[in-house]
Amino acid sequence: MPRLDRILPLALAWALLSAALACQAADDKAAAQAEVRAMRKQALEQLYQRNPAAKKDIRASAGYGVFGVMGAQVLLLGGSGGRGIVRDNLTGRDTFMRVGSMSAGLGIGFKDERIILIFKHRDIFLKFLEEGWVFRGEAAAVAKTDGQGKGARDTTDPLGIQVYQITENGLIAQGTVQGTKYWKDDELN
Repeated sequence: MPRLDRILPLALAWALLSAALACQAADDKAAAQAEVRAMRKQALEQLYQRNPAAKKDIRASAGYGVFGVMGAQVLLLGGSGGRGIVRDNLTGRDTFMRVGSMSAGLGIGFKDERIILIFKHRDIFLKFLEEGWVFRGEAAAVAKTDGQGKGARDTTDPLGIQVYQITENGLIAQGTVQGTKYWKDDELN
């Protein structure tokens, strides 16, 4: 049986650490929210600079999301993840979300990109907020080195979701099948 004189100091240390982390969590939450909002502002400015018509598309949409995603592909396996914010244009409400993906296929490299999703239909937008799955096959070659060149792609899927991908920096060549999941961020909402 463990001795009380050993357990009590550990329990006390654990309680103090938990309390300190809880106090810091509120500050961290506000800082993380501000960081995601700043990323959204910067990404939208870049999008509007490259495609001024996108501003009109966003204003006319049911809602839109902006995500900052970092990823890597090493030989047969890869993955990416990040955070974002989704705006409901009807209510003006923001929802913080996370994104993650795993990929299998031949490739090597890394990428830092901003993904902007524009939802034309309210029912699809609401379904995205609740379910969040997107599964896609992807073949891409994107490169940027020493500030030279920027990758950007724009696609619209049959459900009326317009997708813009803005590559900040990175070098990746891949042919993968990629599953991407978007979900609500319980830490930031």
